[in-house]
Amino acid sequence: MRTSPLLRRKLISVAAVSAALFTAATASVAVAQETPVREAAAVPAAQTEAAPGAVAERLIVGYKSGATEAKSNRAADADAVAKGKEAGEDLDFQRRLGTGAALVDLGADLTTTDVADVVAEYQADPQVAYVVPDRLNTPKADPNDTEYAKQWDLFEATAGMNVPGAWPTSTGSGVTVAVIDTGYVTHSDLAANVVSGYDFISDTAVSVDGNGRDSNPADPGDWYNANECGSGIPASNSSWHGTHVAGTIAAATNNGKGVAGIAYGAKISPLRVLGKCGGYDSDIIDAITWASGGSVSGVPANSNVAKVVNMSLGGDGACTSATQSAINAAVNRGTTIVVAAGNENDNVANHSPGNCNNVISVAATNRTGAKASYSNYGSLVDISAPGGQTSTGTANGILSTLNSGTKTPSSESYAYYQGTSMATPHIAGLVALMKSANSTLTPAQIESALKTNARALPGSCSGGCGAGLADAAKTVQAVSGSGGSSGGTTFSSSTAVSVPDNGSAIESSIAVSGRSGNAPSALQVGVDITHTYRGDLVIDLVAPDGSTYRLKSAGSDSADNVNTTYTVNASSETANGTWKLRVQDTAAQDTGTLNSWKLTF
Repeated sequence: MRTSPLLRRKLISVAAVSAALFTAATASVAVAQETPVREAAAVPAAQTEAAPGAVAERLIVGYKSGATEAKSNRAADADAVAKGKEAGEDLDFQRRLGTGAALVDLGADLTTTDVADVVAEYQADPQVAYVVPDRLNTPKADPNDTEYAKQWDLFEATAGMNVPGAWPTSTGSGVTVAVIDTGYVTHSDLAANVVSGYDFISDTAVSVDGNGRDSNPADPGDWYNANECGSGIPASNSSWHGTHVAGTIAAATNNGKGVAGIAYGAKISPLRVLGKCGGYDSDIIDAITWASGGSVSGVPANSNVAKVVNMSLGGDGACTSATQSAINAAVNRGTTIVVAAGNENDNVANHSPGNCNNVISVAATNRTGAKASYSNYGSLVDISAPGGQTSTGTANGILSTLNSGTKTPSSESYAYYQGTSMATPHIAGLVALMKSANSTLTPAQIESALKTNARALPGSCSGGCGAGLADAAKTVQAVSGSGGSSGGTTFSSSTAVSVPDNGSAIESSIAVSGRSGNAPSALQVGVDITHTYRGDLVIDLVAPDGSTYRLKSAGSDSADNVNTTYTVNASSETANGTWKLRVQDTAAQDTGTLNSWKLTF
């Protein structure tokens, strides 16, 4: 006698389902590799799952009207047993639905492949009209935060980042995000998610708090008088900038007040580097090092090592070797660095750290999904996220935690800000969701998944806005193994080619095969070039039909090397064929080498 399905299956209570909305799910990532698969694995994953990542326990089978099984429960049960025998499983007809379809129990402890085998058996039967999993539905209530309805950047269909769709899978639990900024002013809608940080400002004229470096990252205010920060610069009230950024990442959520954070299960470690009139590279470099687990002389070891760093800050000029060195070391320790592209409506190549290698450089979009008027742009931008634009209405900015004090701290408040400073924490929060869903992800894998799963920018962008507008739900599903794309198929060339000084263009080829149709609209072109003045370089991607796509133009960028990933809309090109990377040095005195390059479809 067969065991009752009720005894073989764990029941899911309504309370457990509700709790699942706000609990990070753990799941393994399907690593892209060539492995033998059973024929039934061709069945789409969606037809084998009750919910993303959860194997179906029942199938709903619709028979064609003329089939005996469409009317006879005994026939439907016999059919289930027969198909189960063919698939090597123990199936059981449960009941007839109101539509006439049959509900079939699959038994316990089946794998996705097992379910795919059963689905394939039903699909091969000409008397079966359809077979679908009995999917698990969960409540889709919005967070109860009182200001959540104003956070268009999280949920609006036009230009929001599709964050609520990611929360059933991940909330950022177990991940610390270091916010390298102005520090933190106490706010009850954020306090529960703040862990210890550090004040890295060594110059007392900048720190304003009366001392140098210490373990207290409290923001005393960064106000200044007219001309105090340079001739002609007007007076400014305190910005509480770091607190606004932190709220976007991890404000407490479902606490019946204020705003919702993107990764509300994550923790914020505030690192203070910006004070009156700004902050110095030297302090920022030490903060990057310490945040990622490195040692800084005179500073105690970090007990809250961050796997994500948010830098909503910047300055003019090339990325210095000193800053790049700190970033490279942090990334090598496994920390992802997310930076603002800048607010000058200029090419990000002219602004650091948005032009550094090994970072995720973020441009800002407005409420229509177009590049915000102030946002920097260019081939070094990796991704775009909502940054708001208050010139079209205050409510079109980004709402987050703040303080009402004009100089020193006063009462806590909320306010709309705009800027790539606001776009950057959207991506840092998303990275925290990704790391929580899959702790094994490297910074390179994170960047690849962000780009691969972005959607086309809903509005216009001239000059380059990266892979598009980040999609939180699709990206988190991808890295958790429940949907999306974790990076696609990669073709590469590691044959080094010398780039002659002020000489003819060189080319390197990659043969692409086994693809169907055209290349994607977000083809990823990874380039690794050693060169002592990358401003001399012009880089083009050449499609199999000879069409060229400019990746980089020559300019005044004096930094070393090109080590970045470009995004190309190659949807008009046939994927298969020989692709080429063309590199030319257009000015004298510097030489280089194309070390490697790759295409990710």
